[in-house]
Amino acid sequence: MNPTPVWLLVLSICAGVWSVPIDRNGNNQETKEEVPEENVDTGLYYDRYLREVIEVLETDPHFREKLQTANTEDIKNGRLSKELDLVGHHVRTRLDELKRQEVSRLRMLLKAKLDSTNTQSLQMDHSSLLKQFEHLDPHNQNTFEAKDLELLITTNKILALALCLGHQGPENYDAERHEEFKRYEMLKEHERREYLKGLDQEKREKEEKRMQELKEKHHQHPKVNAPGSVAQLREVWEETDGLDPKEFNPKTFFKLHDTNEDGVLDEQELEALFTKELEKVYDAKNEEDDMTEMEEERLRMREHVMKNVDANQDRLVSLEEFLKSTEKKEFSNPREWETLETKPAYTEEELQQFEVELRDKEEELKRKAENLRQQQDLLKERGKALEAQRREYQQAVLEMSQRKEQQAADGQPPAGPNGELQFQPEAPKVEDKEVKAPAELQGEAPNHLPAEPPQNLPIHT
Repeated sequence: MNPTPVWLLVLSICAGVWSVPIDRNGNNQETKEEVPEENVDTGLYYDRYLREVIEVLETDPHFREKLQTANTEDIKNGRLSKELDLVGHHVRTRLDELKRQEVSRLRMLLKAKLDSTNTQSLQMDHSSLLKQFEHLDPHNQNTFEAKDLELLITTNKILALALCLGHQGPENYDAERHEEFKRYEMLKEHERREYLKGLDQEKREKEEKRMQELKEKHHQHPKVNAPGSVAQLREVWEETDGLDPKEFNPKTFFKLHDTNEDGVLDEQELEALFTKELEKVYDAKNEEDDMTEMEEERLRMREHVMKNVDANQDRLVSLEEFLKSTEKKEFSNPREWETLETKPAYTEEELQQFEVELRDKEEELKRKAENLRQQQDLLKERGKALEAQRREYQQAVLEMSQRKEQQAADGQPPAGPNGELQFQPEAPKVEDKEVKAPAELQGEAPNHLPAEPPQNLPIHT
């Protein structure tokens, strides 16, 4: 049979209803709902794999640190995936294992589909078939790489949202932000009081009066519409979208502000709707307006809308949820929105406890600073001692060199380290052996030769 029809068959199967794969290990698995191919970014058919990847990434300190400093766009567009190369070895090993398990599961899923269509006798090209799954890199089926994380993020809003919200979950993340804001406000008040303590009576009274005037000026702002109310949305419709407020249409409004056209309003898209209301209260040019407080106000507004609109609590507002919220009584007749200045972020008791913690931390920092200073002094003393030894050694080497040069010039034997003379044994002279042979000739003559010629020999003529 021609392999092309098989490929088209598998594609049509995968684009249709994904049923439960054959459980070869006897484990029960939850039945998945029908998911069209265009909605695979919901992650329903690989929900377990997705959640396990998130859990493993959360265990790495480096990845958590990068996640806290990354902005939303860096997370959504997948740039955060580059940090995968720097996570711990045990994290990478666990991610590799998860990917191999997911690839094995997908293979079983494909085989189950083919078995159900009586095409089990056909030979399958798993590498080609896996390419249709957008949540993993099919070219590398054994290791989890940066490409896999990038695909998981860019093709799945759930993972991007989970990463944006940090490793403690959405609710805890918001609670943590509120707690950080409370500490910020207490620190600001603590510094204000300490500043006033350092002034004399006259300057203190003058400064307190100025601060009170700034506070009252900040409170003098237009009425803030309740976020998510018809008044607030119509204001955006008119001032931001430039449309006639009398022609306000909730469905059109939803589609206008679903900027990435994914069919839902996420938290960033919702928070963008509150800018006009926040501008009534906060202006970066004004001394009395704090932009950190503005972001806390934005968070409160978003939480208010989510509480009243997000029926399934998935932190995403669908068109259906949005339209149902416009039918509620609170949509047309909401309570007046109470801004931050109407309710303090902390109590006096909490501020006092916070100041005690600050003093304890200051004392601890002072002790650490003193220890560091003492260590620095000790290192300086050791450095001075080492420098003196180095100079002494250089001087000794210089004196020894000069002494050797002087002795060489005077023809004296070389001196040792302590100045003693070093005598070397003289080498045997070669000329002694050369002179010995003629000396023997000058001595007593051999016995067969007369020592002297005879004196009284006759002379023959």
